[in-house]
Amino acid sequence: MNTNEAVIEFVKGKAIPKTSADQNTDDILPARYMKEITFANMGKYVFIDERVKDGKENLEHPFNKYKGASVLIAGANFGCGSSREHAPQALYRYGIRAIIAESFAEIFAGNCASLGIVGVTIPVTEINSLADYVKANSSEIVEVNLIEKKVKYANKSVVCELLEGRRQSFLNGTYDALAILQQNKEGIKSVEEKLEYLKFQ
Repeated sequence: MNTNEAVIEFVKGKAIPKTSADQNTDDILPARYMKEITFANMGKYVFIDERVKDGKENLEHPFNKYKGASVLIAGANFGCGSSREHAPQALYRYGIRAIIAESFAEIFAGNCASLGIVGVTIPVTEINSLADYVKANSSEIVEVNLIEKKVKYANKSVVCELLEGRRQSFLNGTYDALAILQQNKEGIKSVEEKLEYLKFQ
């Protein structure tokens, strides 16, 4: 039995349908919010320029209308633009744990994976069907199952795709490279003591 708490076999939760194509990292998190020295408040700023207009909350924006969701339904080329890790951090801090999209910008997908945000792709026709279902049934649960490689909702089961190495890293709990490195603090200290350039004052 694997006792690694970081293992991710599936993600279940309510969903947000936001299927516009080419949503870039500046849409997800405008650059002016990158000045903060921690990621702690980033969840407040997700799609802020779309969610708030003239100082008022746009109640029809998906991230306002479907609050409390942990699964995002996205369109094509999601996360394009800059490689800023702040955008995935903002989504994670908002509560997103899985993204189902037609396609991803690869650097963005990698940054998401390192946080434990599962990103999978399904065909555009299935994206549209899923989004329509969620709009009509906002309290229903959507599941991304990495063991079966399927997206499940209602009585449907749709085959999804992601890089096999990435899928295995979720299933094995090895997606967070920094956490793995920190597990071997004694080894790090031992190597540090052997590095001559660190001995200079």
